[in-house]
Amino acid sequence: MIDIASLDKETLAHMLADFAKNWLAHDGLWFQAVEKQYGMEKAIELDAEAWERFTVIEAKRIMALHAIPENGGLDALKKALGFRLYAVLNDQEIKNETESSFEFYMVDCRVQSARSRKELPLFPCKSVGIVEYEGFARTIDSRIKTECIVCPPDPEAGKGRYCGWRFSI
Repeated sequence: MIDIASLDKETLAHMLADFAKNWLAHDGLWFQAVEKQYGMEKAIELDAEAWERFTVIEAKRIMALHAIPENGGLDALKKALGFRLYAVLNDQEIKNETESSFEFYMVDCRVQSARSRKELPLFPCKSVGIVEYEGFARTIDSRIKTECIVCPPDPEAGKGRYCGWRFSI
C-alpha cells in the first residue's frame, strides 16, 4: 500500500490529474455505452439524471473539505468552482464580476476539444449543463440563480469558449 502522505507535491499533482482523466474517461465510456444501446436522447436524459445527483454530492464534499460556508454567496461559488474534479483538466475563467453576479466560462473543455480534434460535432451538453451548474450553484447557496450564456449545441459554442454561465444573487 502506498503512503499518499509521503509523496511529493509533483507526484500528487500528477496523480490528481490522472484521477480526473480516469473519471472523465469513465463518464464518457458510460455515456457512449448508453448511447449505443438506447440512443442519444435517452443517453442525455440519463446523463442529466446522474449529474443532478452527482453535482450535489461534489458540491457538498468540496464545501466540507475546503471549509466553504453554506449560503456563502458568490464568493463561495467561485471558490468551489475551482475545486471541481475537472477543474484540473479544463481551462476556466471568471469574467464580468459585479457585486451581484459573475460569468464563468469553460475556455477549453477536454471533452469538446477532443471532439473538435477528431472533426466531430460538439457534444450537445446544454441540457445536462443546465442541470449540473444549477444544482452545483444551488447547493453552494440556494439564493444563486444560474443562466446559460452559451453551450453546445448553440452555434457560437466553441468559438473562443465552449460554455458560459452567469451566476447571480
